Amino acid sequence: MKVTFEDVKKNKAVQTYIRMADESLHAMGYTEHGFAHVERVAETAREILLTLGYSEREAELASIAGYLHDIGNVVNREGHAQSGAVMAFRILDDMGADPEDTATIITAIGNHDESAAFPVNPIAAALLIADKSDVRNSRVRNTDISFFDIHDRVNYAVKENKLKITRDSHIELKLKIDKSMCAVMDYFEIFLQRMILCRKSAEVLGLEFWLTINKQRVI
Repeated sequence: MKVTFEDVKKNKAVQTYIRMADESLHAMGYTEHGFAHVERVAETAREILLTLGYSEREAELASIAGYLHDIGNVVNREGHAQSGAVMAFRILDDMGADPEDTATIITAIGNHDESAAFPVNPIAAALLIADKSDVRNSRVRNTDISFFDIHDRVNYAVKENKLKITRDSHIELKLKIDKSMCAVMDYFEIFLQRMILCRKSAEVLGLEFWLTINKQRVI
């Protein structure tokens, strides 16, 4: 059975896990990891593969992986990629998904967290880029700037975020940041490992990864 992105999105258990996972992260002081994040990651991963000429089905598998990638946070932040992959297996198996599709999706989910991430296939590569490039001020939940930590500052400083794909050349994350809120070096302190993963992921897709901040290319 070909489980679709819409099938997964409408699944009541999936909706519950995403909501409650984000509630747990909120309690621990993390930035937003709820529906806004997973929907954005799902759409970005899909668009990356479609732009590069991958099939509609491959792009849909990437969007499913993007939508499910953070459900493991309902268990614990530590190891959430692996627990999320196990949860996704159970959900997709119960939905009667094709085993090869399921394996592709859970492989991408299980390889998306920095601690053990690797772009093992194009779906995983698209998920990594989509996830790590979702930097925006609307993800910050702390309303008191005086109590911002470095994660809050880095996200809040981002005024514009665009991911541009040149099919035969590169994929570029273009950020406009408020340097009065966050220095460029603060960004690198938090996101250097993530940008390295984006570069490795772009290579899997046959591209170079570029990072441009305030119109200056830094990677």
